[in-house]
Amino acid sequence: MSELVLVNVSGRDKPGLTSEITGIMGQYDVRILDIGQAVIHDHLTWGILIEIPDESKSSPVIRDILFRLHALDLQVRFAPITVEEYQAWAEGRNRACYIVTLLSRDIKAEQIARVSAITARHGLNIDNITRLSARPSLNQGENRIACVEFSVRGTPSDLEQLRADFLHIAGEMNVDIAFQEDSIFRRNRRLVVFDMDSTLIEAEVIDELAHEAGVGEQVAEITERAMQGELDFSQSFAERLALLKGLDESVLESIAGRLRMTEGAEHLIRSLKALGYRTAILSGGFTYFARHLQQKLGIDYVYANELDIVDGKVTGQVKGQIVDGKRKAELLLEIAEKEHISREQVIAVGDGANDLPMLSQAGLGVAFRAKPLVKESARHSISTLGLDAILYLIGFRESDTNQTLQNSSL
Repeated sequence: MSELVLVNVSGRDKPGLTSEITGIMGQYDVRILDIGQAVIHDHLTWGILIEIPDESKSSPVIRDILFRLHALDLQVRFAPITVEEYQAWAEGRNRACYIVTLLSRDIKAEQIARVSAITARHGLNIDNITRLSARPSLNQGENRIACVEFSVRGTPSDLEQLRADFLHIAGEMNVDIAFQEDSIFRRNRRLVVFDMDSTLIEAEVIDELAHEAGVGEQVAEITERAMQGELDFSQSFAERLALLKGLDESVLESIAGRLRMTEGAEHLIRSLKALGYRTAILSGGFTYFARHLQQKLGIDYVYANELDIVDGKVTGQVKGQIVDGKRKAELLLEIAEKEHISREQVIAVGDGANDLPMLSQAGLGVAFRAKPLVKESARHSISTLGLDAILYLIGFRESDTNQTLQNSSL
């Protein structure tokens, strides 16, 4: 009868170790049931679960591996595994798999401890922990980026409570924690749609226009209440727009010229384009500024509100249908259909209450630096890092995107 043995190796990493160890096993016709390796600061942890055929017996295999690893100054441990133990473990691999992504400026031990405590409390076991961000410099300044991804397996009894627990500790520790099913769509998104104001850019353009018109405080107050979800967007939009009547058209260009991109926005868009994604702006703001961004960033689709201008003056109205929350969700589905993309392959990003309908339609909806109501209602949120942290949510390492950008520029 064949024997099952778990082999664990640790020590300083050296080139060719896997070839050496498996070469020895190959002489005895060993079957590999599972294998894994991790290297941290040049220190190797290597594991392999093997089935040794009856005719080979375990002693010669273990003896040869032990002698060779001793010569290489590596530690090794052998553990026999029963057939029953293996079958129970293999069946457990069929349980649902989820990804927990921890985003922070710095990863601290307490963060790992509290995230892993929540997964354990909800019956999830950690299979793998991977660092997606680059190794941090000890001298790095304030704009640090850190991301660790946990692959967990199990069946949580209350997914909503699990998400609430993650949201609670995220607020306490000033980190972001995303929890999503590890489905075929996670690394196969094809379209990303963005709100514009306070998402791709740091300003609310209507507030900038109001400042130029001398009604800044009035409009800013209405804007804030609308973003918090206290006012209907279309009604509040009409009220704000009416206050802009008579504003000179020339101020649009000066405002567009001073708009600041959100942290990480340009890097994200460049990376998405290099990876073959389609992008869109779905904004309750104005097309003049959305097209300015489209030209600057190479956005594929733009839908926003067209300011009505007569004789060089803003009339206080817009042309056509207002792009409100409902319309954003409709546009997301229309673009996806046009691009022959399922909605599970769409990422939507926004910060206000009027973005919630489109966030709920997307396979991955992300509330970015959003108001409390939006963070609580959205499935995922990013508040700690810049917009390019979205790349981590879809499983890309920093080295992946850097290499992609280098290749695209050649």
